[in-house]
Amino acid sequence: MKKIRSHFKFNKQERSGIFFLLLLVVVVQLGFSALRFFPKNDSGNHFLVDKELQKQIDTLKQKAIQQNVLKIFPFNPNYISDFKGYELGMSVVEIDRLHEFRALNNYVNSSEEFQKVTQVSDSLLNEIAPYFKFPEWTKNRKHIVKTVKPKGLKLSKNSSKLFSKKVWSNINDASAEDLKVVRGIGDVLSRRIIKFRDHLGGFLVNEQLYHVYGVDSLVVSKILDKFVVENPPEIKKINVTWASYNELRNLLYINDKFANSIIEYRNENKINSLSELRRLEGCPIEKFQVLKLYLSF
Repeated sequence: MKKIRSHFKFNKQERSGIFFLLLLVVVVQLGFSALRFFPKNDSGNHFLVDKELQKQIDTLKQKAIQQNVLKIFPFNPNYISDFKGYELGMSVVEIDRLHEFRALNNYVNSSEEFQKVTQVSDSLLNEIAPYFKFPEWTKNRKHIVKTVKPKGLKLSKNSSKLFSKKVWSNINDASAEDLKVVRGIGDVLSRRIIKFRDHLGGFLVNEQLYHVYGVDSLVVSKILDKFVVENPPEIKKINVTWASYNELRNLLYINDKFANSIIEYRNENKINSLSELRRLEGCPIEKFQVLKLYLSF
């Protein structure tokens, strides 16, 4: 008992310290309790709004919102890739229908044909159809006939225009000089088109003109007003199952990366369809439907 009692025995100085500590605790508690009963003074503005800075912030927010909105530019729907179709709101099935149609070397030449092939809804078609851009010749094809000269009638140089109708020429037979009749094509572009055609062994489809470097879509439309692919050449297709690296690279549509990807893929997998190549690194997705015309397996 004496030991226990010694723990509770304090001298005068220690008792004073304990008393002031208890007094401090009571004062703090009373202070917090008092604050609850006093109304808060919210009349003053603790923060000043920088209107100029806020205006800049609002502008940046608006720009960010606009950048997130999908911008659609005019395009040829025959070359819709998987990613492009996804951006436009097409389903996987609808995209596959288009690709299967194009794999047969067929083309849609109007928004009605596009809907018939893909079976997209009317609402989606109404949204994207205004951006469809088809070559000019597809719009005028049914009206094109050869020049007709009435028998027994001699035509002057000027009057012959009255009986002239638009006539297509085979672009695979055209020379560089022939191509220069198209506005926008000079020496450089005409030679480039001929070189591209000769390297391919001849154009197989009209759309290959869009693949010539430096020839924009407007110039291609003008070319197709006068020249189209007639009687495409027969070509020897490249068998991707056993073709060498050099044979693959010899095709303009296959670069180093894609050629190596094909070789690496077939070393580990059996190629059952050309569509498998779309997933490989370096594959030119936008030109794949045309590329398939040159390949076999």
